Amino acid sequence: MSNPYCRKPWLRQYCVPHALPLPQHTILDSLEANARLRPQATAIQYFDRAICYAELDHLAGCFAALLAYYGVGRGDRIAISLQNNPQFAIIQYGAWKRGAAIVPLNPMYKEEELAYQLQDSGARIWVGLDSLYATARRALVNSAVEHIITTNELEMLDPRSPPPLPLASSEKLRLTETTDLMAALNRQTPDARRRLDLTGGDLAHIVYTSGTTGKPKGAMGLHRHIAFNANVFRTWMELTPEDAVMGMAPLFHITGLVAHLAVAALTGMPLVLFHRFHPGEAFRLARRYNATCSVASITAYIALLNDPSAGAGGFLKKCFTGGAPVAPSIPEQFEARCGCYIHNTYGLTEVNSPSHSVPYGTRAPVHKESGALAIGVPIPNCDAQIVDLEDPSKIVPPGEPGELALKGPFVFEGYWNRPEATAAAFHDGWFLTGDVAIMDPEGWFYIVDRKKDMINASGFKVWPREVEDILYRHPAVREAAVVGVADAYRGETVKAVLALRGDHSAPSEEEIMSFCRERLAAYKVPRQVEFVEEIPKTATGKFLRRELRGR
Repeated sequence: MSNPYCRKPWLRQYCVPHALPLPQHTILDSLEANARLRPQATAIQYFDRAICYAELDHLAGCFAALLAYYGVGRGDRIAISLQNNPQFAIIQYGAWKRGAAIVPLNPMYKEEELAYQLQDSGARIWVGLDSLYATARRALVNSAVEHIITTNELEMLDPRSPPPLPLASSEKLRLTETTDLMAALNRQTPDARRRLDLTGGDLAHIVYTSGTTGKPKGAMGLHRHIAFNANVFRTWMELTPEDAVMGMAPLFHITGLVAHLAVAALTGMPLVLFHRFHPGEAFRLARRYNATCSVASITAYIALLNDPSAGAGGFLKKCFTGGAPVAPSIPEQFEARCGCYIHNTYGLTEVNSPSHSVPYGTRAPVHKESGALAIGVPIPNCDAQIVDLEDPSKIVPPGEPGELALKGPFVFEGYWNRPEATAAAFHDGWFLTGDVAIMDPEGWFYIVDRKKDMINASGFKVWPREVEDILYRHPAVREAAVVGVADAYRGETVKAVLALRGDHSAPSEEEIMSFCRERLAAYKVPRQVEFVEEIPKTATGKFLRRELRGR
């Protein structure tokens, strides 16, 4: 089945072409072009500090020189544990100047999670917030990391202004075991000879995502994948250098990497950053610096909707969301209060952000039977089909559920060092998403279920077995089953169903949550805990997760 979008002329009225040219340049090329042609234009607005394209390119060149001094070159990996700080962009572009790939890591990771991804990626350099070093130290010692570089969220603020509210409690730690990033950059001078040539086929990033095995897998994104989908966002959202993108998605997430960093450089517009998402600060900065667009989780929009600053006008004009199910009522409520309709979007790490989206200026229909809000129509150059859940060689007709399968110039190269997992993710050249979808006769797509048991909490993926493995460490737990349940704020949240040992005192719900909180990132910690005599199972002993979700 070819892209149904091209067979629906009525959708063309929304100014989205069926196909876009394949990229001839990388996003690094775009950054450097902006630095040459518009050197004083703002590249990043970090709270009230403006960083122009010339300065960003200069600092990236300094980081490239530092990497060259360390012997880092083409194909090496640079791990990044930062929030939405300008240093993230400096490291990314500096790494790309050396032909290296970045490995964005969630700053919320605890030691075990961080250790696994550092070891699996073989990263030679780790750059992180100095406040994370104490947690990361042991993981770093047992990895391939050769150089540890730290920085701070306060370092690139306007020195003439007091720290903004979200950073009021921050402080600069004086670490003697690490290299201070900004001090090291001040000692370097950009050298054009250190800049290696990049092609679209070079590895740009390894972003970890969970799969059917339960172990995180590194999805390899090439420079051509990022450049193509950045152009999709630019075209789809009708962006120009007069726009400004609000950085509400984490830069360590595929959405932040493509829909914020890459699309800003490609378009030549400012990217407004503010460390971690804070609804009040988002409103203040968006109004002060005329931010016009963003792609963020529905959780972020709900937080904005419920903030006292909502309803004052002067906010975003082009709002898109993705990464988690969206209740149909939320876009309507948000538009009524904040003046902007939220356009639904669908994507995965493996497709480098979007494969489907609601065209700008269009309202998503609701599927009558399931009540699901449409994820949109395929993006340009995307072929999408619904295949049989048991036999992916069979295509199911419109209106029938099946697994969503994708083809296009945005689909990832494969999983890092996982040839078997890569092969299992494809069938006859089609990437199998694991999501159960329906395409209606008009060409709209809906996600109605999940073939995999993955939990999607606020756009972050949680594999149940990872949480279950932690729960089984508790001395009172005999059996543990983890499922995702609907949550009005997060879209989905983590629920643990536990059967306890008879020879141990029964723990409280809070004790179980606290036990997990010490060992897992916050978004993986169960928000609901239920104690049962026996966990329902199939005849073969497998947990009846569907039944558990409905309890």
